[in-house]
Amino acid sequence: MRAHLLLFVLLAACGAQPAPEMFWAERVDLTQDGRDYTVFYTDNRVEVIRHGWAGRGEHQAIRAAMIDMIEPVTGCTLVPSTLTGDSGEMRGSITC
Repeated sequence: MRAHLLLFVLLAACGAQPAPEMFWAERVDLTQDGRDYTVFYTDNRVEVIRHGWAGRGEHQAIRAAMIDMIEPVTGCTLVPSTLTGDSGEMRGSITC
């Protein structure tokens, strides 16, 4: 039982981990509107991860904030039709 608890604590301490396709991507950690996010990006893909809890009614604004941070962080334009995910994690294609 203790081994399971230790493993859980160690995994929780790892923080935001990218999807396998983003393992070699650039990483940017930032805070916007009091929330912490991690953005992973390559030449043509982006992944945004929100940290922490979000309450009912906050998700639409968080999703909009996540979309808005893509261009300033990556210097590239999001291809809106490729965006998938929710206010916790989203991925899409970008053009630079």
